[in-house]
Amino acid sequence: MLYKMYGKTGKRVSAVGFGGMRFDETKTIEENAEIVRYASSKGINYFDTAPGYCSDTSEDIFGEAFKNMPNPFYVSTKGMPTTYDTAEKAIDAVKKSIKRMGLKKIDFYHIWCIRKSEHYELAMKPGGQYEGLLQCQKEGLIDHIVLSSHQNGNEVKEILIDKKIDGILLGVNILNFPYRWEAVETAYNMGYGVVAMNPLSGGAIPTHEKELQFLTNGKETATEAALRFVISCPQITIALNGFTTKEHIDTACKIANESKPFEQDEIKRIENLVGESMNEACTGCGYCDKCPQGIAIPSFLQYYNEKHVFHKSDKEMKENIVGAYEWGILAGKKGTAADCTSCGLCEDECTQHLPIIDRLKEITSWT
Repeated sequence: MLYKMYGKTGKRVSAVGFGGMRFDETKTIEENAEIVRYASSKGINYFDTAPGYCSDTSEDIFGEAFKNMPNPFYVSTKGMPTTYDTAEKAIDAVKKSIKRMGLKKIDFYHIWCIRKSEHYELAMKPGGQYEGLLQCQKEGLIDHIVLSSHQNGNEVKEILIDKKIDGILLGVNILNFPYRWEAVETAYNMGYGVVAMNPLSGGAIPTHEKELQFLTNGKETATEAALRFVISCPQITIALNGFTTKEHIDTACKIANESKPFEQDEIKRIENLVGESMNEACTGCGYCDKCPQGIAIPSFLQYYNEKHVFHKSDKEMKENIVGAYEWGILAGKKGTAADCTSCGLCEDECTQHLPIIDRLKEITSWT
């Protein structure tokens, strides 16, 4: 396993991290815990979770796994400033996560899901979340306060300059890196730990291996190329992967053990081929899945990616949507795009600030 220093924290972490957002929810807590322990046996020592992940079972799964881990490990979890908007609430959240996972402390605690400057300001207000996290640090309940951001490069830079955190979690992958690189490079140059989430673009890359062959050197799959890009990148400390099987873990660890960083000419070639549409593709984070009308918005946005990422025509989208409803990604989903009332809740929650309402209207035009 390749290991890197997490910024200036003195912690040596695995280049492959285990993201606890994509456990197979058809399996038991113990079955998923076994996947976590397997990852530890393969050298992964950074495990990331959050309250609410996987129908609020993720922290419980890790807690079960941590009872009998084969190797030492670091734990990361999170709290939103919009939820924990006082120091007291923030302290209670930290203690609850520690108890659920059976730990003495949290190694990395994220101020979670900062989508605009107002969220960061809310966290930093007097008597707010940050103040509570500082108290937790004093009491030995947290080692490092870090931050999860979905902002553009300039906004992230402002947070980093504030020097209130030790590291940052960003959505970076081989498809969107031209539009996120300013934030990554700024963080790296300033000595912060940099964790990349969505290294496979929310599953879009494995789903479209054939179309994305241009990412490869001819000796690997698009998925392997995407993992190699993030794992071996000197500016990125950890590639955070959402694992559901041991085979997924084996693939990522093999790349960490064997891969070499992309050459500059490779990066330039890919950058020239990646269109603006790649930055606008839905990563499938699922935060928008709170529709009052019961619309399965993440599924509809993943379907929309077919047009936005691979430039399919309206005619092709209209032809394909029948199959999507009958046996594809929209099969069995409650609600249709036409049920949208334009309430805006989904757009408020979207970490990428996508025009979800307009996309649902466009999907409606295809039916």
